[in-house]
Amino acid sequence: MILLNLLLMLTTTMQAQQQRQRMRGESFQTETPMAHDPVMAKEGDTYYLYATGVGIQRMTSRDRRTWTVTRQPVMTVIPGWTTDSVPGFVNHVWAPDVIQWHDRWWLAYSCSTFGKNGSAIGLLSSRSLAANMWKDEGCIVTSREKRDNWNAIDPNFVIDDATDTPWLVWGSFWDGIQIARLDSTMHLDNSQGTIHNSQGTMHHAQWPRTIARRYDPSYKPTEPNPTSKYAGTNAIEAPFIFKHGGYYYLFVSWDYCCRGAKSNYRVAVGRSKRVEGPYIDRNGKDMANGGGTLFLEGDKKEWEAAGHCAAYTFDGEDVFICHGYSATQNGAALLIQRPISWTSDGWPELKAAY
Repeated sequence: MILLNLLLMLTTTMQAQQQRQRMRGESFQTETPMAHDPVMAKEGDTYYLYATGVGIQRMTSRDRRTWTVTRQPVMTVIPGWTTDSVPGFVNHVWAPDVIQWHDRWWLAYSCSTFGKNGSAIGLLSSRSLAANMWKDEGCIVTSREKRDNWNAIDPNFVIDDATDTPWLVWGSFWDGIQIARLDSTMHLDNSQGTIHNSQGTMHHAQWPRTIARRYDPSYKPTEPNPTSKYAGTNAIEAPFIFKHGGYYYLFVSWDYCCRGAKSNYRVAVGRSKRVEGPYIDRNGKDMANGGGTLFLEGDKKEWEAAGHCAAYTFDGEDVFICHGYSATQNGAALLIQRPISWTSDGWPELKAAY
């Protein structure tokens, strides 16, 4: 609720009107949707956008320009296991992700409280996005304060094309971004397997494991976390893996969100030939050791900061989305969409806005 209240305070008159309509249970259309932690999917001729909100915010569009903010959230009933597993969690659901795999839609979501790592990632499934009917599939993974040095939030599904194996990448702060293999039910596969290190050699490993950090493990930041006295200072979160050509590209968000115009969120990227990594930046540094090539940051004219991104191929075009903190609208979190181009050596770049 802390994050929700902060976002509400930062809205302009236009966004405040959108929020009042949403709270009254009204559907409405907008070309400037408020969307924190957005993800998208396309089914038929309709785009679906899901984002952080009470019960998970939901929108639809035929052209990705005019969005209908739907009357009901994804989760009209919050599963009881979520509040049992995460002390303080009620119904403000964070950072969903959605993917179609084996003729079914899977939606992961985060249950947490701001700045703490007692969290859980839940799972829903549906045969169709248009049906708006989701089945509770329980919990994928939990983290516990003083037990785990990672945080079970910000999930992202990725499929290993070579083996048709699903993986989950997640996490923030503490020891950074985690990855683990999933089984055919989209829950953690706890069997051991082999991984590759940055030199290309293989060794035995237990999942999950860290694939990206904001800083080298030997570096100890001296400044405290400005958003929470409970959270660590390894300021990285919101992973998203996108396959292009022969590489998997890992996008992450550096630094701090959720502070409106004071946010300094930014996006960095690395790539790997394998889903499990290692992910190497453009200068050859492993993201697990603090590497990452800066991809997007606020220009201080239109956007103070931007992050928590996703990337897709829609109708033959590669598209990057995220939320940005508006420099002209009091730091409101608004949807950003930009087409992706690729350099001759295979690195992503953002093209001009639509």
